Amino acid sequence: MGESWIPLREAIAIGIPENLPAHPGHDDSVDHAPARRQVLTDKQKKLALKNALRYFKPELHDALAPEFLEELNSFGRIIMNRYRPTAYQMKAHPIEAYPANSMHAASIMLMIQNNLDPAVAQFPHELITYGGNGSVFQNWAQYLLTMKYLSIMNDDQTLVMYSGHPMGLFPSHKNAPRVVVTNGMVIPNYSTSEDYERMNALGVSQYGQMTAGSYMYIGPQGIVHGTTLTLLNAARIHLQLPPEKDLSGITFVTSGLGGMSGAQAKAAVIAGASCIVAEMNPHAAEKRHEQGWLSTLSYDVDEAIDLMVSNAQNGSAISIGYVGNVADLWNRLVERDIAVDLGSDQTSLHNPWQGGYFPSGYSYSEAAELMSADTELFCQKVKQTLLSHMKSIKIMSERGMYFWDYGNAFLLEASRAGSDIVDENGNFIFPSYVEDIMGPICFDYGFGPFRWVCCSGDPEDLALTDEIACKVLSELASGADESIKQQLTDNIRWIEQAGKNQMVVGSQARILYANDEGRRKIAVAINNAIRDGRLSGPVVLGRDHHDVSGTDSPYRETANIRDGSMFTADMAVQNFVGDSFRGATWVSLHNGGGVGWGEVINGGFGMLIDGSQESENNIESMLFWDVNNGIARRAWARNDGAIEAIKTAMEKESRLIVTLPQKAQEHLIDSLFTGE
Repeated sequence: MGESWIPLREAIAIGIPENLPAHPGHDDSVDHAPARRQVLTDKQKKLALKNALRYFKPELHDALAPEFLEELNSFGRIIMNRYRPTAYQMKAHPIEAYPANSMHAASIMLMIQNNLDPAVAQFPHELITYGGNGSVFQNWAQYLLTMKYLSIMNDDQTLVMYSGHPMGLFPSHKNAPRVVVTNGMVIPNYSTSEDYERMNALGVSQYGQMTAGSYMYIGPQGIVHGTTLTLLNAARIHLQLPPEKDLSGITFVTSGLGGMSGAQAKAAVIAGASCIVAEMNPHAAEKRHEQGWLSTLSYDVDEAIDLMVSNAQNGSAISIGYVGNVADLWNRLVERDIAVDLGSDQTSLHNPWQGGYFPSGYSYSEAAELMSADTELFCQKVKQTLLSHMKSIKIMSERGMYFWDYGNAFLLEASRAGSDIVDENGNFIFPSYVEDIMGPICFDYGFGPFRWVCCSGDPEDLALTDEIACKVLSELASGADESIKQQLTDNIRWIEQAGKNQMVVGSQARILYANDEGRRKIAVAINNAIRDGRLSGPVVLGRDHHDVSGTDSPYRETANIRDGSMFTADMAVQNFVGDSFRGATWVSLHNGGGVGWGEVINGGFGMLIDGSQESENNIESMLFWDVNNGIARRAWARNDGAIEAIKTAMEKESRLIVTLPQKAQEHLIDSLFTGE
């Protein structure tokens, strides 16, 4: 046992300390979440204090109650900062570092700590991984208790997690999930943003985002990969870019360097574009520049624009972080009549009133102060800025720019602010990138973000898995149909370049887009490498919830579902339940994702493989279901690509029998209403 692991093991074994620990104080070396608006009455604040004190013996309440009230009054939530661990480094340690009776439990501890690693998490000390409010836990007591439970559990127990709260260890059996996670599963009639703010402040529910509260975030590379594919396919579809070409000479303007770690900037450079990414928070922008995710920083809007234009003219790839308001950037582009080829937005507008989007005319610190001090004025200014922002987008689009929404609720909140962006059929005039690009090209054919984590923490293990994945994809591409060949080719190129582009932040992890066959074959090949000793430790398999099957989201993941079922969530729930009895190590179900609380249901999983035959059986069973569940739903919605994909799956697996749609003739339906 490594000497450096002793403090980690000892601290985890303690759980919540019996005695009052020393307060670690405020650490300025990490970015901190802005104070949230005050939403609780005095009566509700009393309830929040009672809820928080449940974790501690009564003799500590005299000391903790006023401290927790101060946190509630100053931050809008009780974080329990006193209990933030400082005896060890918060990161993904090698799996053998963790005290555990179950290797599966140890892998979950590794993943939890990775989500809270300051190099990975957006606001680590507030337990927020990304997206402004995507939480792993609501408070530090929950973290401490969860880690202790995982350290003592056996493979015939299941840890039950209620919105960050470890309800307890329950008897189950070896083939059951070791952890079942739910986040924000509130009664539908109480799922407004106001309900969320109140329940989160009370300490009874949380927003787990997608991979934050399900312990499956692997840092920025996931969205780097997805964004790279989005940029390439957007240019192919709308700018007639040949498949073999990159984006040299093409301009791209977007926003957001905080919660998603500068992924758009990195993706733009990998794809060859000249881009500007606007970011209000100077700390976030400077951090991404220091980490190498940005080529350069600019605090002057005209300087940033000039850099983008000159580099595009030279065919040079560059990512410029403009430290300022994105609406001001778009307005200036309009004023100067600058041609932009591709445009998007990735501000955290799923969280519009708590720091996901800041109004124009204020610095970051001024806006953060206004948000807490005068909530009504802050909301008013946000809406005004959204209207100005959207007006400029519409003008740029009329001049030839192709714009899409990432599904982060930009279009949704702009429409709620009063922007005229809904057509006569009730649809947004700008598409979601899933609706227009990724849905029909990737998701309908079963391609989505498959990921894995080498639990040894050894970069050589990751390099070997890259080789394995590349070999599998190359073999599949050699005999692939034209409908999926380009996706295989793009992902081969990605995996070949992934190591060179230094994608790893936190755990030794990789992501690529693969269909069901690709995922299973890669996973089996990795399992064989564990079995024969080429890999030095087990591997955790997972995916983004932003995938073929895992997410029901009418404005993003299921935006290209047009049979009227886009607001239903059967698919995500079925996915969660089906994974649980097909071999998942843990499963998760969330209210909310990238589009926001009340707008999405996410289902996900993690699976530890250890080289055993049991692992191979789980791979074949669960990954097949995990993808084809979504393809079947998309096929029933009459999506042509999905119909083709599910028919292929049925041909290869005789036990799969899926209900296929019959298509009605448009002229027949129309004639019933026109009489013609």
